[in-house]
Amino acid sequence: MATGRGRLLLQHWLGLQARRLPLGGVGAAPGRGGFRKGAGVEFAAGWTMLKQDARCGRKCEGPSAACAVSLDGMPPEILLKILSYLDAVTLLCAGCVNRRFYHLANDKISGLGWVIILKEKSGREYVMEHVELSVNDSSVTIVWYGKAWPRLATLSALHLCGVTPVFMDRSRTPTRNGPRWHSLIAKYSLSHFPESTMIGCDRLIRIFHLNPGLLVGLWKREEELAFVTANLHLHHLAERSTLGSAALPYELPPHSPRLDDTPEHGLHGYQLHVDMHSGGVFCLCSTFRDLFTKKGHIENGYAKLIVIHFKNNTEHLPLVGKVGLSWRTDVFDGCIKSCSIVDMTLLDEYGHPFWCFSSPVCMRPSPRPSDGPHFWGQTYHVDYADSAGRLHMELVWITETEEHFIVSLVLYLSVAKINHWFGTQY
Repeated sequence: MATGRGRLLLQHWLGLQARRLPLGGVGAAPGRGGFRKGAGVEFAAGWTMLKQDARCGRKCEGPSAACAVSLDGMPPEILLKILSYLDAVTLLCAGCVNRRFYHLANDKISGLGWVIILKEKSGREYVMEHVELSVNDSSVTIVWYGKAWPRLATLSALHLCGVTPVFMDRSRTPTRNGPRWHSLIAKYSLSHFPESTMIGCDRLIRIFHLNPGLLVGLWKREEELAFVTANLHLHHLAERSTLGSAALPYELPPHSPRLDDTPEHGLHGYQLHVDMHSGGVFCLCSTFRDLFTKKGHIENGYAKLIVIHFKNNTEHLPLVGKVGLSWRTDVFDGCIKSCSIVDMTLLDEYGHPFWCFSSPVCMRPSPRPSDGPHFWGQTYHVDYADSAGRLHMELVWITETEEHFIVSLVLYLSVAKINHWFGTQY
């Protein structure tokens, strides 16, 4: 495990970054909405702040509490020395701070990653190493593709696991052929793909969503595997990727109900961060604060939390660019229209993560036009659901400007989840 000295140094840097960055990481909007696009642009805001700190450092002639320490000016040798005191779990957390920490942490834990284990009905197993990995503001996207896929008809299950070297020898880099520890994250059945799980297609492939967060691409012609993509939210990702076993996933510690000081008034002071992205291109990056719902807004086992009101034009948000989910293999690549990845982080009134997910979604045409007199374009909806709640988003396509506008965003929080979280009896 990490020594106290290493953790103390890391906590100093993480605290410095946390004070600078809004919810969602670098590039997130400080207000209700913010947008960006382009590969690597998510780091621009963070680097801008770091450069400002560097300029401040050059102006200061001596030590001063008013002058921020520059991460840009810190030699990599010193940072690597700090990271050398940390274990794999802490290193993975450090890699989520920014791009520089990500690469430095990876230098120290080159054996850490994720694999999928394809299990045949006969009992044979195939361990597939990931080909691509990208760290987003709130999630990690991991991709597998290649020419060595087994036939889909022979497969029964897919296991997603985090892997870490059993022996962390600081004097040399661990290899993939050495002994590694597998931490099971999720199991998926590959016996059949119901049509209800298909979220999009193009002329070459069909893509299927398997909950939680797995995207499977099948070649249309042969009905064989083309690629697999896992979308993992950063919340508890380090623990899930390192502290489970090959047979059992990591279990969170028992939850102690938090004090709900005003149960008669419902939920209040919530904060939501939402990203929509694909292939490093973000069409939405927004933070919403001071969200609330009244106790009377409970229906059919869900509490309704309105984020964007349909009738309030000032809250409506545009998506930047065209929505599409990029995919590629070692032979072909493409983009499936109207699909993307949604990362959502909902914090309770105490700032603790209440509901987090990262999942592929599809923007589907609505059966009827919106009732608002100012909406004249085609309407669409995006839906997601798991045991913690449901997300429902409504959008309108504006032909004149060729962009989608979010005109409604509503969360339906599971009353069972709320009661478990606060120890209430709603």
